[in-house]
Amino acid sequence: MQPRNMSMSGVVDLAAVKAAGEAKQKAEQARAEAARHGGVPAAGAGRLVFDVDEAGFDQEVLQRSAEVPVVIDFWADWCEPCKQLGPLLERLAQEYAGRFVLAKVDVEANQLLFQQFGVQSIPAVFAVVAGQALPLFQGAAPEAQIREVLDQLVAVAEQRFGIVGAPVEGGEAAEAAPQAPAGPYDSVLSAAHEALDAGDLGGAVRAYENVLSDDPANAEAKLGLAQAQLLRRVQDMDAQQVRKAAADAPGDVRAQIAAADLDLVGGHVADAFGRLIDAVKKSAGEDRDAARVRLLELFEVIGPDDPRVVAARTALSRALF
Repeated sequence: MQPRNMSMSGVVDLAAVKAAGEAKQKAEQARAEAARHGGVPAAGAGRLVFDVDEAGFDQEVLQRSAEVPVVIDFWADWCEPCKQLGPLLERLAQEYAGRFVLAKVDVEANQLLFQQFGVQSIPAVFAVVAGQALPLFQGAAPEAQIREVLDQLVAVAEQRFGIVGAPVEGGEAAEAAPQAPAGPYDSVLSAAHEALDAGDLGGAVRAYENVLSDDPANAEAKLGLAQAQLLRRVQDMDAQQVRKAAADAPGDVRAQIAAADLDLVGGHVADAFGRLIDAVKKSAGEDRDAARVRLLELFEVIGPDDPRVVAARTALSRALF
């Protein structure tokens, strides 16, 4: 089975960006509450890998996710790929030494969790950050790809939610090399992320543009700028009016572009892409170019490696040529 969704980009950019401010505030409140109780860590804080069931899910996963990203491995004893993936995830949890923790869910004994997460087949790996569930990938995957996803998860948890985990002594990373020095744009990007989380979309756009003016290939700034521009476009829209205009005038490219923005913010990625590809097919001149450009902008929001973007790029090429 091939892994799916081997990227955090399509996840965070739609669900977490919209909820990041609220989730980050909840995480800060949880940490403050822990501090008032003498700094008592979240449940099971000394364990990097642990089994979790339906009864303990709220405490072991949801509450704990305010302090550290919780990766969930859905597995079963009869699942052969699970027997390959599980030990690898456990080893990586030890190596990352507290930057995330691993919760293992036996789907045979926890059918309710299996259904609530919408798991279609196993192994399946999710994460919970500040109470927000994020699908990571499905199926066995090469270690290099898993490391990439975990690195993105750790970065997202810190940048969007202010959650950095806590070092755990005895992990393989305890003797790791010193942390790499901050990059030249880290402070600017951090300020841009904070502005985005706070709803200061204009400030976020300017900060990301400042980075890109010096470093046009900066992937993090390109992604952040695309997110901020999308949210700024839709923030004053009357969703009902926009959708009615698009339904009443299927040939109105501008109406379809506005509706596509709403589709994407609502998490309807395929609908947004399909709407704009249809607009490209049915229009010409400036209208056609406007639909094409907006589609490329929405690709930036999701990320170039997302399979939905790959498929839509192929469909766009067919529509154009």
